[in-house]
Amino acid sequence: MPAVVLAPRDLAGCEHRLALDFEHPVLVGDRRDAPGVLRRKEAAASLRSAVGELLRGIHSDHPETFVAISPDADAAARARATLDACAAGARWIWNATLPVDLEAGRRGHAELLIAHGDGYVPVIVVNHRVTQAAKTILSEEVRAPSLVTSPLWVWAPNPDPYRTGRPNRRDALRLAHLVAMLDELGLGSTADPQDAVGGVIGMDADCIVVHAVGRTLDDYGRVLERRKRIAAQAVPTVARRVGECRSCPWWGRCEPELVERRDVSLVASGNQWNALEDIGIQTIDQLAHYHGDAPDRWPGNVRFDDAIVNAIAWLTDTALVRRVDEPTVVRADVEVDVDMESFGEHGAYLWGTLLTDNTEPDVMVRYRPFVTWDPLPTTDEARSFAEFWSWLIGVREAAHGAGKTFAAYCYSEQAENRWLLASADRFAGSPGIPSRADVEAFIASPEWVDIYAAVGRNFICPNGKGLKRVAPVAGFAWRDVDAGGEASMEWYSAAVGLGPGPVDLTQRARLLEYNEDDVRATKVLREWITDRAANDVPHERELLAFRAGPDAASGPHVAESVEERTAAQEGERAE
Repeated sequence: MPAVVLAPRDLAGCEHRLALDFEHPVLVGDRRDAPGVLRRKEAAASLRSAVGELLRGIHSDHPETFVAISPDADAAARARATLDACAAGARWIWNATLPVDLEAGRRGHAELLIAHGDGYVPVIVVNHRVTQAAKTILSEEVRAPSLVTSPLWVWAPNPDPYRTGRPNRRDALRLAHLVAMLDELGLGSTADPQDAVGGVIGMDADCIVVHAVGRTLDDYGRVLERRKRIAAQAVPTVARRVGECRSCPWWGRCEPELVERRDVSLVASGNQWNALEDIGIQTIDQLAHYHGDAPDRWPGNVRFDDAIVNAIAWLTDTALVRRVDEPTVVRADVEVDVDMESFGEHGAYLWGTLLTDNTEPDVMVRYRPFVTWDPLPTTDEARSFAEFWSWLIGVREAAHGAGKTFAAYCYSEQAENRWLLASADRFAGSPGIPSRADVEAFIASPEWVDIYAAVGRNFICPNGKGLKRVAPVAGFAWRDVDAGGEASMEWYSAAVGLGPGPVDLTQRARLLEYNEDDVRATKVLREWITDRAANDVPHERELLAFRAGPDAASGPHVAESVEERTAAQEGERAE
């Protein structure tokens, strides 16, 4: 088997991507990152830089204990400098790079090495959250907390009753990779690798989460050996649709292959198609005509009939399917659609609203944004959020005072709820900022309605439940053909001057238009659900009849037969 050297990023994710990367290294070297991928890399680099400066400041009184390896040197020079720092007994080594281990097929770096025992503990910095606040503060009398953390200023692991962990397999594999490399160099922190630990600093940068890496070393060893064989083309892989396909540069190659063989992964998620393979189902056609019980490993949170309906919907080109005879959603006299725009983890810069008063003779509809154009993070965010909250609650109180019903709507409340609560916490005490209790009471009330959840209750969504997927079925179209979450990040950067160029005011207008379209899409969708969906969308009964033969599924809503779709796909391939 040819020599293969893997980095930690090669240990997780799509195996077929790994095979293609190693099969076509020139293409990998030449390709450019998509804007969204580039932005995430820049955000991660920014976090690492900020954490590095924080640690440097913490140790500024004792510079002899803190060594920073220059990031400008090449990998070999960084590795030599890291080993020199270890030999000199440095206590904290920032930006550490380990020598490539050709025999074991490993290369890697740790943002930080901390001296401990006879060697070093690897610590990585990741651009996601690794802890969350514990819902209940645990005392030793109740039970010992399962999470162990250390302060940033000293390696002192202790049980943490105030936080709970957010496990991440990629982080665990990367730490195991580094522990194995350190042990091979004779720099492990423990005599027995099974006792080894590592650390993770997340985006909150408020502690080091301590991982018992020794427990994962056996799993890591199996993963490493399989991945090395895949990279050496010794283990065949095939394309499958998985979550990372959305941003994978190989998707343009894989998608036609999947469509050509009508692969079941096009309509079923990873844990679903794994279970389907257990009973011999590999194609969409096989799933669409299946009559048996669900596979033993079928995930319990998904109805098996939904998967069958998704397969039939793909064959018949059906965009949406009703679960119920009469779709419903909460409606009110006074309605407000809300959509929030944030910039990564830095804050929420825009709260867009669309006010509809259905009691007015001509039905009043008005869009109003609450925005700050000061680059995030900024205290001006408190001002815009306070104005939004005061306006929203004012509209609700006015409706109640006039004897009218009120409802506010969002699409997928997780994002809005998160920034509603975070804004109340971060800006507590500032003028107009509500208490956390007030926000919690509002989002728990029946007057705060998640249309995303309503869509899931009423429909099966073969193409996904995202607003951009579902609202077009109701007849809505965005004015900007590039509208989307990833694109809006680039627009925001230009709108506030975060990039190399000057502030671009046209991008501010573009963001406001995009936000307005999002709230209007939510309004159009929820009104369509109650007014027209029963007539526009087929019921799952109609599609499930397909299993008796395509002719049995020729109800008024099923637009194409499977033969027509197949012919259309063959025509597209011929072109």
